[in-house]
Amino acid sequence: MLETVKYLMGSAGASGFGSKSTAEEVTEASPDLSSMTAIITGATSGIGAETARVLAKRGARLVLPARNLKAAEETKARIAADFPGSQIIVLPLDLSSLSSVRSFASRFLSLGLPLHLLINNAGKFSHDHAISEDGIEMTFATNYLGHFLLTKLLLNRMVETARETGIQGRIVNVSSSIHGWFSGDGIRYLDLITRKKIPYDATRAYALSKLANVLHTKELAERLKEMDADVTVNCVHPGIVRTRLTRDREGFVTDLAFFLASKLLKTIPQAAATTCYVATHPRMAGVSGKYFADCNEVSPSSLGTNRHEAARLRRVSEAMAAERLQRTGFRPDPLPPSRTDEM
Repeated sequence: MLETVKYLMGSAGASGFGSKSTAEEVTEASPDLSSMTAIITGATSGIGAETARVLAKRGARLVLPARNLKAAEETKARIAADFPGSQIIVLPLDLSSLSSVRSFASRFLSLGLPLHLLINNAGKFSHDHAISEDGIEMTFATNYLGHFLLTKLLLNRMVETARETGIQGRIVNVSSSIHGWFSGDGIRYLDLITRKKIPYDATRAYALSKLANVLHTKELAERLKEMDADVTVNCVHPGIVRTRLTRDREGFVTDLAFFLASKLLKTIPQAAATTCYVATHPRMAGVSGKYFADCNEVSPSSLGTNRHEAARLRRVSEAMAAERLQRTGFRPDPLPPSRTDEM
């Protein structure tokens, strides 16, 4: 109850910011990002667009990957109109396609640009069951696996950039508090819904994809530490905000739910604040492997802190991202049958 009151009041936490803080406010401590290059997925609308706008205002060079290039060019034009002289590059990327992820990474690396910030923001909430061209359930493929491969392919450039410029690299994975709604064996559940062995539950599939982002953050932070790389990775919950993410669920029920929860909703500038805080604030230097909400560190779900599951997810993700599996489809690591997984 106390936490809800603090949220509604926008009370500042240890960071000095809270639920009512905006992206512009939290970046005031980093007014000049002109030496930084940032990749932001999902920047054509909502939280991603606001994140891009604010980082451009602070001077960062932006690379905007997008499936809809027209929408990305419109975002670029809006930002350029507000901040003339902004450096913005638009490149094609469909996160649900592993070949598209590889093509994007190749195009970006060929530009010879440094990379300081990688903000894995794009998200999909699909009401209907769908399978990606690589044979993976679509929500998981878009929200997690595409970002997993993107990060893997760009990580060396981030490590090199940090070493050459002396500026710490930061990776931000946008998750959701909904990750805590998932329980059970995530890999088996993914296999079951991918092969349509159980009824498709859109909310549970979304929760699994967001849990995967939390586990990926934890596991990658450990690897970066072992590498002695000057790159951090953290995970954020932006808060509850009505964006295009819910477009597949428009209708009376959705409208009513958002009306009843209106006091809990954030504005888009408020929702982008935690991402921008973690990506740019000086206080975040050296902080890695953590989970943030309302610009303050909080605890993820117990499953989200499971090191065994984080390592297991990485192994399976490496296998799924392998080029040979584009032809053969998803096959999880061997698991014993479990009746509870099919309930």
